[in-house]
Amino acid sequence: MKKEQVFKTLRAYSMVIILVVIAVLFHVLTSGLIFTSMNLTNIILQNSYVVILILGMLPIILTGNIDLSVGSVLAFVGAIAAIMQVNFGCGVLATLVVSLAAGCLIGAWQGLWVAYFDIPAFIVTLSGELVFRGLTQVILDGASIGPFSDTFRAMASSFIPDFLGGNGFHVTTMVLAVIACGVFIFLQLRARRDKIAHGVPVKGPGGMIARCVLIGAVILYLSYQMATYQGYPTVLLIMLVLSLIYNFVCSRTVFGRGLYAVGGNRKAAALSGIKDRQDLFLAYTNMGLMSAVAALVYAARLNAATPKAGVNFELDAIAACFVGGASVTGGSGTIAGALVGCFVIGILNNGMSMMGISADWQQTVKGLVILAAVAFDLIPKRKKK
Repeated sequence: MKKEQVFKTLRAYSMVIILVVIAVLFHVLTSGLIFTSMNLTNIILQNSYVVILILGMLPIILTGNIDLSVGSVLAFVGAIAAIMQVNFGCGVLATLVVSLAAGCLIGAWQGLWVAYFDIPAFIVTLSGELVFRGLTQVILDGASIGPFSDTFRAMASSFIPDFLGGNGFHVTTMVLAVIACGVFIFLQLRARRDKIAHGVPVKGPGGMIARCVLIGAVILYLSYQMATYQGYPTVLLIMLVLSLIYNFVCSRTVFGRGLYAVGGNRKAAALSGIKDRQDLFLAYTNMGLMSAVAALVYAARLNAATPKAGVNFELDAIAACFVGGASVTGGSGTIAGALVGCFVIGILNNGMSMMGISADWQQTVKGLVILAAVAFDLIPKRKKK
């Protein structure tokens, strides 16, 4: 029984363990460059759009579906933002509102076909991938448009100001890190207290204490490194806020639990009163919204809209979800797991680039990692059958 419990624990934290192993391995292979303050900031900036896309992709994967169009939608919305800002001279607020609305409408359009006309999601989103890539080429006329205003670019290139006036060291970053550790510990204690109050069996406090110490140490160490540079990037705050919101939505709301039910068994979910079509429609609408947010962040970082923006971004988002433990068949997966998967792939890319490994070999390694993650999910299930 103890061996089974150990195996379950290892399986539950397998991707976290792999993330730590990969990070330490590349830290050694790059002579300590992977954890430098500037490189940590680069990793966050380079993966910011993937993190945002994950928040739209995971709810869809939970239902057992997929979206192949997000890269093209990102490029199309980025083109709309550039035309409004550069060609028409619109303000930042108007650009943001119109871009987000366009993303929602695109997601709703695709969700309509998937949820209410029962067209397979693969076909609908493959069609969307072609349509919106073509429209991007048309409205940009094959050329890049830029630059954006400084205010617009700030969402992807600025850093949180040091309100406490550190001299060469970003004090505000460390204060925020300590607050984050405190919030994490509070949430862990509250979750344990709620389980006890509802009569759910809990283990001794040792595991919780070890988890809090480990996570706290990681947060403080990484924050210290960034505090020696320019502190937290603004986009990191955007990512954290969105991740917390979506983690709550997926785990604590009727809509979120409905997504898991639809992915587990759609017919049973519908018979139990869950509005499966509505949930599917909303999941795709949300994917459109997150594609628009990612488009704004990516365009702001690039300081231009280009016809080739977003190529293969959908594969990065899908891969991160699967590597992070989401089931290919739907019904299981978490925001936290998908984020871990994202940074597993992100550190792999970053580490291999720093070692001078060619892009061809990087693609090969990523493909093998995705295959291993899916096999890790499916093979144990088939053995049980």
